[in-house]
Amino acid sequence: MSGEAMEEAVMPKWKSLLVPSVQELAKKEIIEIPDRYVRPDQQQWITVSESDDLPEIPVIDMQRLITDSDELAKLHLACKHWGFFQLVNHGVESWLVEKVKKETEEFFNMGMSEKKKFWQREGDIEGFGQAFVVSEDQKLDWGDLFYIATRPLHFRKPHLFPYLPLPFRETIELYSVELNNLAMAIVEQMEKALKMESMEMRELFKEGRQGMRMNYYPPCPQPHKVIGLTPHSDSVGLTILLQLNEVEGLQIRKDGMWIPIRPLPNAFIVNIGDILEIITNGTYQSVEHRATVNSEKERLSIATFHSPRFGTEIGPSPSLVTDHTPPKFKRIGVEEYFRGLFSRELQGKSYLEAMRIQQCNENEEKTE
Repeated sequence: MSGEAMEEAVMPKWKSLLVPSVQELAKKEIIEIPDRYVRPDQQQWITVSESDDLPEIPVIDMQRLITDSDELAKLHLACKHWGFFQLVNHGVESWLVEKVKKETEEFFNMGMSEKKKFWQREGDIEGFGQAFVVSEDQKLDWGDLFYIATRPLHFRKPHLFPYLPLPFRETIELYSVELNNLAMAIVEQMEKALKMESMEMRELFKEGRQGMRMNYYPPCPQPHKVIGLTPHSDSVGLTILLQLNEVEGLQIRKDGMWIPIRPLPNAFIVNIGDILEIITNGTYQSVEHRATVNSEKERLSIATFHSPRFGTEIGPSPSLVTDHTPPKFKRIGVEEYFRGLFSRELQGKSYLEAMRIQQCNENEEKTE
């Protein structure tokens, strides 16, 4: 059996229950939010200070990072203490970024008759819908997504990627290549910052999995009652986020506060996922984040996820494990890791905690 066939054979089924379109619901100009979207569990967190004194996530210059040891040290601190940073001078052409923004917005604005061709199928999370919906009475987010596997090529669903409308399909193809190259360049710099063995981490991500989650958060008449995206840490390796319009909504949890991220022009927002926290043995930390909505305007974004390839194991890297820094996380196959992830409801950093070696729990302070 070929390597590709083996990957296909062990590929877990990623299930999420089918739900209605929030974008279509918002078009009805409703006054009262349907009960399934009302989130009393989130309302204690809704009030966020908008003071100009709030700290902002670090900004990393990709061009300087390659040659400047001070910028490398800055990256290291950003990954350790923030788990998020904005990346400028990243090398992805501005014309491509603008094309992605424009065509993604057009894709979400297609009529429902066209969208239905790309809707999620039962037992699959790819397509339009929501993710991590595991029960019929589960509360829902105020937002729609379109998720699609982009790399490796043989993981692309034959009923989805080949049928994306042109020129959108060609744009996503090119964007996929550019972001894969960028992700590998970032991982290489992280390896240097951590003083790991050369290629130790890059080898895991080489020819790894890439997927794109395109998000549409419609305006909401009662934004204080809903959440656009439930607080969570990303369970992947590395996420590169592109904000498509000027509407803010992404917030990260730090020091007991929800801190809004104000995207810089021509920047990507990069964050550490749970898999990188595991690989770095807790040195780099994934951080809870959420998306809020407003009553005036929709917000759009694309999160591109990068993870190790199937057929490998994730666990603390050998060069980062010593007598003084024993392993904090279990070793687990990538397929088993994702199978467990998509059988659960999205909830904070709970899945990462399930990966933790139990005897460490008393000594490890959980991320706020």
